[in-house]
Amino acid sequence: MNTVIIKYNAGNIQSVLFALERIGVQATVTDDLEAIRSADKIIFPGVGEASTAMNYLKERKLDQLIREARQPLLGICLGMQLLCAHSEENDTSCLGIFDVPVKKFVSEELKIPQMGWNRIHTKENPLFKKVPADAWCYFVHSYYAVLNPHTIATTNYATEFSSALHRDNFYGVQFHPEKSADAGEQVLKNFLEL
Repeated sequence: MNTVIIKYNAGNIQSVLFALERIGVQATVTDDLEAIRSADKIIFPGVGEASTAMNYLKERKLDQLIREARQPLLGICLGMQLLCAHSEENDTSCLGIFDVPVKKFVSEELKIPQMGWNRIHTKENPLFKKVPADAWCYFVHSYYAVLNPHTIATTNYATEFSSALHRDNFYGVQFHPEKSADAGEQVLKNFLEL
């Protein structure tokens, strides 16, 4: 199976690579359009800032390629947010695969960003096969996708938000499966088996 991780100027690619290696998968990190097009599975991770990331994707025509993907694609953290319609982070137009806004957390009591472990409450979905319905996962984020018809997992922090999304061949998780112990490893395995 040919798995690619989209290379763009957003961090955290190394830890995704290591997580895949732990489950016996050698992935290729690339921004080559043909290599991505011919992959069986595409992973779109990211830690960083929305507008800079979108500019990089557009410069390399990766934005169009992602929109046209027909194979299973998994957006992680910023990757998931960029699959949405618009982010409040620097008023950024995103890829629009999920017609959903991404908003900034507002809280007097809680630290922003959310950093650390929190529960995900999952719906029935192949991405969550063998994952406990209220598994603990690891988050680092200041922005979130609002609840919508594509929400397949929710988490509460300052408000209830979408911790996972699914539409057609597109999946997104706000948490970091590569840092989420057994539950995260199972999510990655499930994605690779789709």
